[in-house]
Amino acid sequence: MKKVDFLIVGSGIAGLSYALKLCEHFQSKNHHPKICLITKDDPFESNTRYAQGGIAAVIDADDSYEKHIKDTLVAGSHINNEEVVKLVVENGPDRIRELINWGTQFDKSEDGEYNLAKEGGHSDHRILHFKDVTGQEIQRALLNAIKSYDNVEILQDYYAVDLITQHHLGEDVTRYRKDTQCYGIYALNKITDEVETILSKVTLLATGGIGQVYNTTTNPSVATGDGIAMTYRAKGEVNHMEFVQFHPTALYQRGHEGNAFLITEAMRGAGAILRNSKGKDFVTKYDKRGSLAPRDIVARAIDSEMKKEGKDHVWLDATLIDEEELKGHFPSIYKTCLEMGIDITKDYIPVAPASHYLCGGIVVNTKAETSINNLLACGECTCTGLHGANRLASNSLLEATVYAHEAFETALQLIDKTDWKQGIPAWNKDGTTVPEEMVLISQSRSDLQRVMSNYVGIVRSDERLKRAFTRTGLIYEETEALYKKTVISQPLCELRNMITITYLIITGAKGRHENIGLHYSIDYE
Repeated sequence: MKKVDFLIVGSGIAGLSYALKLCEHFQSKNHHPKICLITKDDPFESNTRYAQGGIAAVIDADDSYEKHIKDTLVAGSHINNEEVVKLVVENGPDRIRELINWGTQFDKSEDGEYNLAKEGGHSDHRILHFKDVTGQEIQRALLNAIKSYDNVEILQDYYAVDLITQHHLGEDVTRYRKDTQCYGIYALNKITDEVETILSKVTLLATGGIGQVYNTTTNPSVATGDGIAMTYRAKGEVNHMEFVQFHPTALYQRGHEGNAFLITEAMRGAGAILRNSKGKDFVTKYDKRGSLAPRDIVARAIDSEMKKEGKDHVWLDATLIDEEELKGHFPSIYKTCLEMGIDITKDYIPVAPASHYLCGGIVVNTKAETSINNLLACGECTCTGLHGANRLASNSLLEATVYAHEAFETALQLIDKTDWKQGIPAWNKDGTTVPEEMVLISQSRSDLQRVMSNYVGIVRSDERLKRAFTRTGLIYEETEALYKKTVISQPLCELRNMITITYLIITGAKGRHENIGLHYSIDYE
């Protein structure tokens, strides 16, 4: 049994920013509490790493908080929490300065000013970026910065299995109970294959997104919704799960499923245009903003055009962008496409929508507190109210840094008011055996992804949702039967979590009888 003061689950921008703030604070106080960060893979592997476009913030003198707030509300169909939007936008510049102080580089113009890009839904140039690998640069800087502190322990290859609450002490925990406490987590040590108990005074979930529940996604393989599913099982509040954002432009590769290479929104911001098989700029038929319309509109326009033409993709025309700018601003995309025989300075890029970002998740207040005491959360696994029905491009990294700061300040208030819980039982694996057929897990995962892509994608219907609910219900029953008799493994736990996520998305979609933002059903006007 391990005891720490602060436990962090996840190594993306949210978890690392929070960890760095704790390290800096306590080092200045000459105090050394135990800070532990666990990650189920290499610490560099997170959704943050794959963010290409950048991070939105009001930096330019010609821009304003009011404009950024308005753009965010418009993209979110005005069901955002305006208090949260104001909080995130107005605190953004301070958080950007912290990222820079931690070593993050952003591109600058020849005059030494930051080279701010413009993306769909934004009324001004406010996207700070580093080439087309902004997330990778932020991840590099934060991991490098945290190495200089010896009061944080990073445990890689530790998979969070479950939150520990009163449930594990034999008490009845319901969603209506107001005193549910998080005492830490059970975590699978992937090296020893043993489930370990990690007790903490304050736990932060920064576990990222859910992209893997769909056939094709821009998310890495680690994005299986673990934090959201654990919180839901622990009777924590989860909301807005129906709002799944599909990035309009993922690189299309015939016959390829799984992780898709992202073609950043910033390319359209720089002047690229979407074209159909006839070479026509078709998005203007759906929205006067054309290829610079918000993502939900562009993704549905592409989906509609593909269905009309019977095609698997549309084209992104980047040849309109100056060749020097194209190679300089988008070197990763240029190189990747060239390796596939596509010269983006001359050729159109085949693109199709792919699962990208979740706008819902674990409900948190403006202090990053969940409905479970001593459990904080930030980043993509949360529902803060910032995004509403649809995320404005490049607001996600901003939200993660702002809420990591709020979580840090909340944690400082909590740490002296709590202690480790006594009497927590060790993980019980009695009566379980090693599975003989892993194919049962891999096939169920594949079936789940196909159901979600076919029935709960960009465009939905009551009948499709009904079928999805029935099909995933069967997968749930089979998986739970397997779970009860099988020793813990990461593939099995991820499958269980993904099933929980699909249930939450489907029930959220079934309960929303309107077309708004990322939720679109052919049964409603």
